[in-house]
Amino acid sequence: MTSAPAADAAAVVSAASDAGLTVATAESLTAGMVAAELGAVPGVSAVLAGAVVAYSNFVKKKVLGVDADLLASAGSVDARVAGQMAEGVRRLLETDLGVSTTGAAGPEPHDGKAVGCVFIAVASPQGTLVEEYSFSGDRAAIRRQACDEALVLLGRVLAEHP
Repeated sequence: MTSAPAADAAAVVSAASDAGLTVATAESLTAGMVAAELGAVPGVSAVLAGAVVAYSNFVKKKVLGVDADLLASAGSVDARVAGQMAEGVRRLLETDLGVSTTGAAGPEPHDGKAVGCVFIAVASPQGTLVEEYSFSGDRAAIRRQACDEALVLLGRVLAEHP
């Protein structure tokens, strides 16, 4: 039996494949969960180029090109950081779309942001969309919700793609 997140991943893979678009992920709090959900779908190799698990600010800066001053002033749980992560992985892996997740999964607040505060971004040739979420539950629940919503947001961008 297929769970809802797998169905969302299948819909994303199908939409991206139908449009001839490639995807990459840059994940902090989800640590590769979004890429794993996509990777579980048959035929994903035509769509998913790769992923960067950017848990540390070092990786966000050095690999994804997130502005060091922004990280120093705003911290990693920030809409602009999410946007730069998505843009960075898109540029790095030369894909059509980049999706990123960053947030505070708990058990403690992170960078002054409450547990459950999450930012998800999708970068495309048309621009970068960033959404803020406030999830509840324990660490595992927050990470699961972030993964699910990243797939939903990616699907929404694909549906609106010209």
